Amino acid sequence: MPESLKQKTIKGITWTFVEQVLIRGVNFLIGIILARLLSPTDYGLVGMLGVFLTISQTLINGGLTSALIQTKNPSDKDFSTVYIVNLVLSFVFYWILFVSAPAIARFYGQPLLKPLLRVISLILVIGAFSSVHGTLLSIRLDFKTKTLISFIASVFSGGIGIFCAYKSLGVWALAAQNIASSIAITILSLLFLRWVPRLVFSKESFKRLFGFSSKILASCLIHDIYSGSYSLVIGKRFTAADLGQFSRAGQFPGIANGTIMGALDKVAYPVLSKVQDDDHLLIRVYDKYIQISCFILFPVLLGICGCARPMVSLLLTDKWLPCVPFMQILCFSFLTECVTKINLNLLFVKGRSDFVLRLEIIKKIIAFSILFISMFFSLKVMCYGQVLNAFIALYLNTHYTKKILGYSFSKQVKSVYPYFLISLIVLAEALCFSSLIQNNWISLGVSVTVGGITYFLLSKLFRLYAEQEVEGYIKQFLCRA
Repeated sequence: MPESLKQKTIKGITWTFVEQVLIRGVNFLIGIILARLLSPTDYGLVGMLGVFLTISQTLINGGLTSALIQTKNPSDKDFSTVYIVNLVLSFVFYWILFVSAPAIARFYGQPLLKPLLRVISLILVIGAFSSVHGTLLSIRLDFKTKTLISFIASVFSGGIGIFCAYKSLGVWALAAQNIASSIAITILSLLFLRWVPRLVFSKESFKRLFGFSSKILASCLIHDIYSGSYSLVIGKRFTAADLGQFSRAGQFPGIANGTIMGALDKVAYPVLSKVQDDDHLLIRVYDKYIQISCFILFPVLLGICGCARPMVSLLLTDKWLPCVPFMQILCFSFLTECVTKINLNLLFVKGRSDFVLRLEIIKKIIAFSILFISMFFSLKVMCYGQVLNAFIALYLNTHYTKKILGYSFSKQVKSVYPYFLISLIVLAEALCFSSLIQNNWISLGVSVTVGGITYFLLSKLFRLYAEQEVEGYIKQFLCRA
C-alpha cells in the first residue's frame, strides 16, 4: 500500500474507531437508561415501523451516495444532482407514509402507530438536507469531523430521549430521540461543512450515477425488506413485547459489530476504491481488513455470548432476561458479517454492482425460505434461521470475489480461522464463569478480565498477523500523538 494511502487509512480507521466507540458507547449508555425506564412493548412499537422507515430511506438515497464515493473525481454538479434527488424523494416518501399510517396501524392492531409513524417519519425529510454532506466527508476521509458531529448529536438526542422517558412519555421518548438526532446531525453538518448545493439538476450526472447505483438500490432494497420482515412477522404473529425482546437481543452484539465494522467499513470502501485498478494490491489490502476485523470482532461477540445472562440482568434489569437465549444465538449470526461486507465492497469498487444484485436475489430467496419455515415454530428457531442464513450468505458472497480476483472462500477461511478458534476459548471461559458465579458484577468482571488476557496471550503465542498489525497501528498512533 502506498505510504500516503496507508497513513490516511490508519488515520481514518483511528478516527472512525474513536467515532464508533464514542457514539455507540454513548448510545449504549443511553439505551441502558431508556431500557430501564421504558417497557419491551415501547421498543416493539417502534420496531414495527422500522421496516417502513428503512425501505423509505433506501429508496430516497437510491444508492447514489455510494455511486459518488465510487466515482473518480465527482463534480459539484454530481453532488448537487444527488442532493436535489434525495430532497425531493424525502418529501414524496414522507407523504406516502403519512397517508399509509392508518392502514399500517390497522395491520398490527395498534392504533398508536398512526400518530407515531406520522411523527417519526419526519427524520426522512430532515436527514435529506445533510445526506450529501456526510458523503463529502467520507470521500475526503475526514472522519474526525464526522466523529464530532455524530458524538454531539448522540449526546443531545440521548438527553432528549431520557428526559421524555423520565416524564413517562413512553414510546414517544424514542420518537423524540430519533427526531432530535436527525435535527442535530443536519444542523451540525451544515455548520461544519460549508458546502452549498447548486440549484442544478444534471440529467447526464443522474443517468451516469444511477447506472451504477440502480444495482445497489435493488440489492439494498431486497436486503432491507428481508431484514424488516422479521419485525413485520414477529409484530404480527407474536406480541409487541416479544418484538421488543427480540430487538433488544440484537443490541449488545449489534453494538459490538457496528462499532468495529462501522470503523473499518467506512474506511474500507473509499480506500479500496483508491486502489481499484491494482488487483494484487487490492487483495493485500482486503486481506488485512478481514484479519483485523475478525481479530477484534470474534472475541468480543463470543464473549458477549458467554456473558449474556449477567450482562442483561445487571444492565437492563431482569425484565429483559427473556432476550438472553436470543442474544446468545444471534451473536453467531454477526460473526460472518465483517467478511461478508468487505466481499461486497470488493465488488462495488470493481464496478460490478450487477454481481451484487444477482447475489442479493439468490441470497434472499434462500433467506426468505428459511424465514418462512422458521416462523411457524418459535422466536428461538427464527434466531437459528438467521445464523444459518449468515453462513450461507458468506459462502455465496465469495463466489464472485473468486471469479474477479481469484480470492476464494477457502483462502478467506484460512486467513480468519485462527481468530475463531482462540475466540471459542474465550466463549468457554465466559460460559463457565457465568454459570459458576452468581454475583453479576463479579461474574462479568472475571469473564472479561480472564477472557481478554487469554485471547491476548494466545494471539502473541501464535504470532497472529492481525495482532502484530494492530499493535503496530497503536504504537504509530501514540508516537504521532
